[in-house]
Amino acid sequence: MDVLYHEHGYGGGTFEALNGRIYGNGTETLVLAHGYGADQSVWHHLIPYLACYFKVVVFDLVFSANVSPALYNPKKYSSFKGYASDMVNLLDELRVNETILVGHSMSAMIGCIASIKRPELFRHLVLLGGSPRYLDEKGYNGGFTRSEINAILKHMHQNYTSWVSSFCSNSYWYEQHTSNNGVQKQPEENETQDCAQCG
Repeated sequence: MDVLYHEHGYGGGTFEALNGRIYGNGTETLVLAHGYGADQSVWHHLIPYLACYFKVVVFDLVFSANVSPALYNPKKYSSFKGYASDMVNLLDELRVNETILVGHSMSAMIGCIASIKRPELFRHLVLLGGSPRYLDEKGYNGGFTRSEINAILKHMHQNYTSWVSSFCSNSYWYEQHTSNNGVQKQPEENETQDCAQCG
């Protein structure tokens, strides 16, 4: 299965900067947006099947290892609004409307913000494990206590590379879909299906 933007001239801007790729050539556009500490390889096993029915768009969030660190702006990305702006820009570059967004974790919330900003870009939102706030409070379980957040931030600040390795290496997808040096692998030719065989 080919990555279409190489063949059809997509690219440049946000799409290229965030390693955007398009698989399949369905009439409906399905956008797969990964969560925190991951990259587009989390969708690796799903892409061949989804591409039989949809034009599938994947990309990396700006913090991902495969994106140039020079693009990360701490002020812009201090809230989900910066990431939502990237998502809107990427979809505008592709000239698509009424997409189906599958957003995991923080991308679920990013998708909500993007859809409020530009509702015509989204027909459906599929939100997987999103949370409006990750910090526990009295009467609200966001997932982390203040001390856990502080420990994560301290570890990230002291040695970000080590933190990413420990965070990602606990994930099945990381072991299965990265090379020995931690670089994301793309679907191999023999791992994809001809869409005529789907069904």
